[in-house]
Amino acid sequence: MANAPEKGADDTAEKKPARKRAGSSQAKQPAKAATKAAPKKAAVKAADKTAPAKAATKAAPKKAADKTAPAKTAARKQSGNGLSRELPRLLESYRSEIHPVLVREFGYTNPMQAPRLMKIVLNIGMGEALTSSSALAAAMSDIGIITGQKPRENKAKKSIANYKLREGQVIGTSVTMRGDRMWHFYDRLVNIALPRVRDFRGIPRDAFDGRGNYTLGMRDQAVFAEIDYNDIDRLRGMQVILVTSARTDEEGRRLLELLGMPFVRLETAAAS
Repeated sequence: MANAPEKGADDTAEKKPARKRAGSSQAKQPAKAATKAAPKKAAVKAADKTAPAKAATKAAPKKAADKTAPAKTAARKQSGNGLSRELPRLLESYRSEIHPVLVREFGYTNPMQAPRLMKIVLNIGMGEALTSSSALAAAMSDIGIITGQKPRENKAKKSIANYKLREGQVIGTSVTMRGDRMWHFYDRLVNIALPRVRDFRGIPRDAFDGRGNYTLGMRDQAVFAEIDYNDIDRLRGMQVILVTSARTDEEGRRLLELLGMPFVRLETAAAS
């Protein structure tokens, strides 16, 4: 009986170290957890520190792009307004040299009164189109190559029995040029096409209509450098109509002279 308490004491004595061991293992577990959690926290802190730097590096190109964006839009606006386009050679000459001469010679009070070239019409009459459809296609092809612009078909406005013509039939083709294309064509006409005419001695001075507009007749289309002589089916004449803003023939003649139109000299015209 006396040994029973001793056994209980021994049991408690044996159990206490076990509790201590359990406590020591539990105490070690938080330390391990702390050691494991420490790198994670450090990584999180490092990530938090590097995140603003990355955000700053990502935001920097955007800010730079925002600064360069107005310059690009300004350049686009300039090109859209036509400030950066290259002007035709004769148009620059008209604005810088010819226009002041016209204002000084005719005594205009307003610079806008000076005559200028408005449009050029190239026309081919096609009486043969009534019987041959291929002739019209060939003429439209030639005039399109010369001007660089799609021609239009001219149709009869009324019927004429003597000519076997009915209203609506195609009797010709024409092109109307304005702007830069007009100035480029005039430059090629004066400096390339007319010098290629056989026995050329100048164009008449009196082919004006009384309002400053000039009509020039061409014998064939082969004088233009764009036409290949081996590709045309036949030679066709054409009319070149120069429409100006001049109020009189004298003003229109002087404008074309300054633009380089090779009129017949006054001595030759008086002799003929």
